[in-house]
Amino acid sequence: MKKMVCSWILLLTWFAGPALAGAPHQLGGFALNQKINAYEERIIMDTALPVRYAENIEEVEIKPTQGFKSGLIAYGSCSKPGHIVRIKLKYADASKQFYDDLLKQFKKRFGEPGEYQGDVFKVVIAWKWSFVDEENHKISLVLQHNTMDEEEKLGNAVKMTDTTLMEEDLKCYKLKQLDHRERLRQRKWEAVDPGDTGWERYLPR
Repeated sequence: MKKMVCSWILLLTWFAGPALAGAPHQLGGFALNQKINAYEERIIMDTALPVRYAENIEEVEIKPTQGFKSGLIAYGSCSKPGHIVRIKLKYADASKQFYDDLLKQFKKRFGEPGEYQGDVFKVVIAWKWSFVDEENHKISLVLQHNTMDEEEKLGNAVKMTDTTLMEEDLKCYKLKQLDHRERLRQRKWEAVDPGDTGWERYLPR
């Protein structure tokens, strides 16, 4: 019985290890939860744009960086303005061999990934690791290889996200938007005359 209990404890520890310990925060010389202006020498601030469907988050392109072809650094605008929430980088080497070698290195450092996010035909191959850091922030890490899907980054790419920071920033943004709309509703607006009288005011034509 004691051996069985010990075996279960070891098994649970093995599964929980990658998620609870050694959560990554740095990638390509950038770090999550750091101020974006700390990297002003490495980014092109004029390229900053809101993320589609997530206007509270802005992305900025990185300057040419050894080992990487391109990259986007995302930062929040509400709960912790200017703090980096996501790092997306495209590797200079787009080959499948480089991806396979890199995947082995990822597994050595972080263990086996917890989720496959690619497609069944392996047009896009993407493996995801999930972590929880010392501040109880959820960190996700995705390594991807893509040879055909033009809606995704072609070649080899890596994405690391502090999902806790992103969720907090979105919640803050939504609350501010609601507050703004509520203030508008409470203003005393003068009724607008639509120009029609009688039933013509109410009927479509």
